[in-house]
Amino acid sequence: MVKIHPTAIVDTKASLGENVEIGPFSIIEKNVEIGENVIIGPRCTVYEGSVIGSSCLLKEGVIIGMEPQDLKYQGEKTQTIIGANTQFRELSSVERGTVFGDGTTKVGSDCLIMAYSHVAHDCQVGNNVILSHGAGLSGHVVVEDRVIIGGMAGVHQFCHIGEMAMIGGIAKITRDIPPYLLVDGNPAKAIGLNSIGLRRNSVAPAVRTELKRAFKILFRESLGKNRAIAKMEESLILYPEIEHFLTFLRESKRGICASRDAVEGGSENS
Repeated sequence: MVKIHPTAIVDTKASLGENVEIGPFSIIEKNVEIGENVIIGPRCTVYEGSVIGSSCLLKEGVIIGMEPQDLKYQGEKTQTIIGANTQFRELSSVERGTVFGDGTTKVGSDCLIMAYSHVAHDCQVGNNVILSHGAGLSGHVVVEDRVIIGGMAGVHQFCHIGEMAMIGGIAKITRDIPPYLLVDGNPAKAIGLNSIGLRRNSVAPAVRTELKRAFKILFRESLGKNRAIAKMEESLILYPEIEHFLTFLRESKRGICASRDAVEGGSENS
């Protein structure tokens, strides 16, 4: 059974799963796919080309699949894909992709996108991610699984945020944030490991110890990125988390965030 409020507008070419609820004054455009058990609150808009997984919740005023705020966008057919069991709180929004990315903006499963948060075009957001109140992702940002981004934090275009990283409120992210770190500030700098997040995600004590050693090598020994990577490869136990940390460093395109203890303007981890 589907429950659609009489004031809602649902295009006949939209596909609705079982037990979907659509609230008053909401608009669902054509070629939208909505999975089963999705609840869409009042005054929401889901634009053409959007796919919403099962058991998602959209609170009042949420916008999914809006046109990219990119002057290069010329109305091309692109998509927004939302995973299962993700919550969008009041007045949060997600833009569709552009042909200058892979044509798709993605938000994974089991995420919480809090009120007024924004996910821009071509972002790739993993699973179990939390965007706190008013956080903003600019275009082409990649956020890996189990990341927490604090309230009002802003992430620059093309930045990459690694798994289980935690970003403080009102932080300014202009460089890549390696996995498992705690960062804060304007511009954001590495403070240490996200130790609480690692424990909550059942990362073993032995792995946490090696990650602490990796952090010290990268941010405390002033080796520069390439020599730090070489030392980590030689001296650390290469648990999967360490391998992921190293791969992230090798593949970083915007450069790695500085340490809180680094000299302002230095190139410690460029």
